[in-house]
Amino acid sequence: TADGLVEGFRPGVMERLGLGPEACLEANPKLVYGRMTGWGQIGPMAGAAGHDINYLALSGVLSMLGRAEGTPRAPLNLVADMGGGGLLLAFGMVCALLETRQSGQGQVIDASMVEGPAVLATMFSGLRAAGIWQEQRGVNLLDGGAHFYGVYETRDGKYLSVGAIEPQFYALLLEGLGLDPSGLPRQMDTRQWPAMKKRFEDIFLTRKRDEWMEIFRDADACVAPVLAAGEAPADPHNTARGSFQKIGGVQQPAPAPHFSRTEPSIPSPPPEAGEHSDEILKECGFSAAEIRALREDRVVA
Repeated sequence: TADGLVEGFRPGVMERLGLGPEACLEANPKLVYGRMTGWGQIGPMAGAAGHDINYLALSGVLSMLGRAEGTPRAPLNLVADMGGGGLLLAFGMVCALLETRQSGQGQVIDASMVEGPAVLATMFSGLRAAGIWQEQRGVNLLDGGAHFYGVYETRDGKYLSVGAIEPQFYALLLEGLGLDPSGLPRQMDTRQWPAMKKRFEDIFLTRKRDEWMEIFRDADACVAPVLAAGEAPADPHNTARGSFQKIGGVQQPAPAPHFSRTEPSIPSPPPEAGEHSDEILKECGFSAAEIRALREDRVVA
């Protein structure tokens, strides 16, 4: 698409700088050139402005997110920007690099933040085709319609996540809630889901979050606390895995995933403004006197 002959293609910043794919591949035919944009490199919206929520909307995924009684809700900017954009581009780059080892030829990766979320939601395309997923939000198995798959508030205003889909896990969930399954409707009777959901809501409100976790901690009922961002680093499981670390005095996720042989090193904090100015200027041939003059004139930090 870099030659501009494809309908809808609009030259980008790299083309205007003379560093588009054609120029770079001419210099190095084995190069893998990655491009990530919201709408993709071609199409009537290729040059339009947009953000994660817009790309998510056009992909069809945003319509599936949120409660039945409200408007669709974007899960921060995690799905289009991060997952469907950045991670899909990274995956494409790795695939292309592996292919280049065999073919000796490079190529351009065109990652669109509309197509990325759509690919991540492929399973739901299959469920719709099979007639077991409705377009209506909040009435399906995984979107809050099922009483055994959702989030419940506890007495202290905190929350628990419940994902007891399989019958053996559902049985343990009922046991922890003190419910006799013989007096309940079948788990997959969708007509009874709203009533069962209300019943679960009332029960979960009788105890605090951590009190419920004492009941479910050693039971395979697929129940986990909804931790605040500040709570997650102190969780025993996260602590045991080293899932969060302090880097530069800031608590943040540690590098992931884990590798058995090539564990990534912990990155250092970003440099302060001007921290490496002298080294860079020396490498560029400036003398100590010239660097001192640049600092005095506040040309560099």
